[in-house]
Amino acid sequence: MDRPVVYIVDDDEGARTSLAWLLNSVSIHTECHAGAAAFLEAYDPLRPGCLVLDVRMPGIGGFQLQEHLNATGSELPIIFVSGHGDIPMSVRALQNGAVDFFAKPYDPQRMLERVQLTLRTAQARHPERARRARLRETIKLLSPREREVLDRMLRGHVSKVIARDLNISARTVDVHRASIKGKLGCQGSAGLIRDVVLAFGTDILYGADPLKG
Repeated sequence: MDRPVVYIVDDDEGARTSLAWLLNSVSIHTECHAGAAAFLEAYDPLRPGCLVLDVRMPGIGGFQLQEHLNATGSELPIIFVSGHGDIPMSVRALQNGAVDFFAKPYDPQRMLERVQLTLRTAQARHPERARRARLRETIKLLSPREREVLDRMLRGHVSKVIARDLNISARTVDVHRASIKGKLGCQGSAGLIRDVVLAFGTDILYGADPLKG
């Protein structure tokens, strides 16, 4: 397994350096970024870790970055920090999936303990999260026709119905179905549906676009 990483995203250089020093002192690997754009260029969804994220930054703010990661299916745990934190702000962060919210200046020992706990949890869950991430990436590589067939398979449509809907032959549908299963490593339709739900959640069964975001 890759070495876990703590991404520190904060436009305050002093805050980045201080937290990185604290974490590095107990052999926690860190990567520091001054903004969301730089972080997104470096972020590896297949690597275990967590994100310590400032709320207010120039350009893309912390909440915007959180929304983007949620929309793309990222399961990277987020710990928010803010020099202007209040209760509504912390509630918003936690309701959208953050694991904690710290007001600056925070207690270094409490931050260290929270990061260590979050990393242990992330490492334990990493194999399943990595599998879901790989499934999402594989589905994005399906051809447009395969995506149309997959969407209808998820609705429970049989080949004849899919063929009529797409104005192609049932045989062609079967070829696409076999190709989809092969690319996703599934033996049957039940396994296919299970894996797609694993990657995208149950909303996919009710017409959600697997490529949204």
